[in-house]
Amino acid sequence: MNHPQTIAKQLLKQKLLPLFYHSDKSVCMGILTALYNAGIRCVEFTNRGSQALANFEFLISVRDRSMPDLFLGIGTIQSTEDVIQFSQLRADFLISPIFDLSIAEQVKKQQILWVPGCMSVTEVHLAQKNGYKLIKLFPGNVLGPDYVASIVPLYPGLQFFVTGGVDISQEKIKAWFDSGVSGVGLGSKLITKEILANQDYQLLTTNTQEILRLVASF
Repeated sequence: MNHPQTIAKQLLKQKLLPLFYHSDKSVCMGILTALYNAGIRCVEFTNRGSQALANFEFLISVRDRSMPDLFLGIGTIQSTEDVIQFSQLRADFLISPIFDLSIAEQVKKQQILWVPGCMSVTEVHLAQKNGYKLIKLFPGNVLGPDYVASIVPLYPGLQFFVTGGVDISQEKIKAWFDSGVSGVGLGSKLITKEILANQDYQLLTTNTQEILRLVASF
């Protein structure tokens, strides 16, 4: 198992975390391959459907076979049962939309990187108090860059990723980085319905490369 700090460093270096769920294994492999070909080395598969466990296990096998330097994590972790199940499938990291003490205790037992989700200043405070320095701000489309800019100075020792409705335009992404975040999570704005409908994985690779170049400039 990779050390949590190693994975956190890669996340912060990449600055962009693609995230997705799909019920079709072949589509999942197409998406993962397209992202990997674009230079992505950290991906979040989300625990948001009935096929999440089976498809994540399948993607882990794909990663082991042909993408050995890829860190593959699982998102939407909301219970200790989720932690145990996906840890057993060798998830490299876990991401939640919430901060929960029972999850915090379980991930420490598993010795796996966990990025808790926070919305309020109180939640950020609790996460920091329990030793977490990399935090997901969610949902981004509700919070907005102005909110983030107002709370970042309160926590000089923390680093934030923002997810949830993050737009891929240069202006919008720049606004997030100007607000003080260390990275952005992109789901359906990057892996669009059109790309999925057409299975246009080359377009996904091209678009991802463009955004990687953009975030690297901030």
